[in-house]
Amino acid sequence: MARIGLLGGSFNPAHAAHRHISLVAMRQLRLDQVWWLVSPLNPLKSAAGMAPLAVRVARAKAVARHPRIRVSALEDQLGTRFAVDTVAALQARFPQHHFVWIGGGDIVAELHRWRHWRQFLRQIPLAVVPRPGVSLLGAPALGWAGWSPCAPSRWTQAPLPAIIRLNSRLRPESATAIRATDPDWAKQRTID
Repeated sequence: MARIGLLGGSFNPAHAAHRHISLVAMRQLRLDQVWWLVSPLNPLKSAAGMAPLAVRVARAKAVARHPRIRVSALEDQLGTRFAVDTVAALQARFPQHHFVWIGGGDIVAELHRWRHWRQFLRQIPLAVVPRPGVSLLGAPALGWAGWSPCAPSRWTQAPLPAIIRLNSRLRPESATAIRATDPDWAKQRTID
């Protein structure tokens, strides 16, 4: 069975911190691959200012630069918009794989706003990399599930729900900051 990390998001635009947390997850979770799932439109974000999907996918491929990071618009192909539905579809389509969702601490802080977030946490382990300036104090998802006592390398054996803490240096990059300093990033030539 392959061990696959899923990093979902708008990637508007993809940046070095996305690559960093993918590499951290590969190492600590002993993953075979990380799949970047470039979302057609994050249900919690506005379409205003969202670059076209093809542009975001191209930028993500240019940033990923690793043979075990696969970038796709799989949610668009599956017709899913919510992580809970995407995970269910992937688990049905690839029953031979073990999946873990990867994200920054900001995901845990807002997870209670996700559609059927408790069901999501019962489907798949969540591996979390710290983000600068993000406090998880009072995060409803963490209060409900708690941190998993499971070592990151043993995530496939963690009872669900499992929120697994990964250790990493903090990375300051953010898509919001990139858009603020370079609002025309999507008009620049990217690798096809």
